[in-house]
Amino acid sequence: MTSEELNERCENCIVRKTNVLQAMSKNELKQVSNAKISKSLKKGDILFKEGECLNGVFCIRSGATKLSKLSTSGNNQIIKIAGKGKIIGKRVIIAHEKMHMQATALSDMQVCFIPKNKIIEPFKKNNKFNLEVFKSFTSELKEADNVIMNRSQKSAQQRLAHILLDLKNTYGLDDSGFLKLKITREDLASLIGTVKESCVRNMTVLKKKNYIKLDGQSIAILDEKALKKIIKGKRYRN
Repeated sequence: MTSEELNERCENCIVRKTNVLQAMSKNELKQVSNAKISKSLKKGDILFKEGECLNGVFCIRSGATKLSKLSTSGNNQIIKIAGKGKIIGKRVIIAHEKMHMQATALSDMQVCFIPKNKIIEPFKKNNKFNLEVFKSFTSELKEADNVIMNRSQKSAQQRLAHILLDLKNTYGLDDSGFLKLKITREDLASLIGTVKESCVRNMTVLKKKNYIKLDGQSIAILDEKALKKIIKGKRYRN
């Protein structure tokens, strides 16, 4: 077995140390690794659709996906973005439900599909793993509550500033200093819960104040302190 193949084994994978799989025993991880299916996706590929039945979970090894839900108006509203280390589809562990969101690749991705039966057994027998799964559900519920609060209590510009800083902190910058994760204006607007025109207007304001720099779809943050002030609802004077 090559060094690359060894690194792709779940028991040796660095990625799983950031999610609930870290609570599995070495033997459980070996069983998961023997059963998993590795997949490569291109930007724009659909990982799964809303209403689809999954018989397992996905662990993201690299890249990022947008999780969206079809609104009553027929548009896909982005609920959140999931990146490296995140496990999506965990509901299948405790309930046989259809997926309530669609997952679409925001960039090229590497994911591992883990069959449900390789997750269920450790969930039943491994108390540490069981606890980690429930803790992750609690964390996601808190995250969802924060999204609802931000969309109801903060302005579009505050939400935009928050998302830009979150993208920087989570996915980092490229060699040119722009946000590494490229996101369209439509997706950015959907993520902050507004229309594209409003998102573009707010970005133009931030650009004119030299808080951000734009180059096509690329975005660079020039004044992080200013964005933090905006999030808090305070005026900023540089």
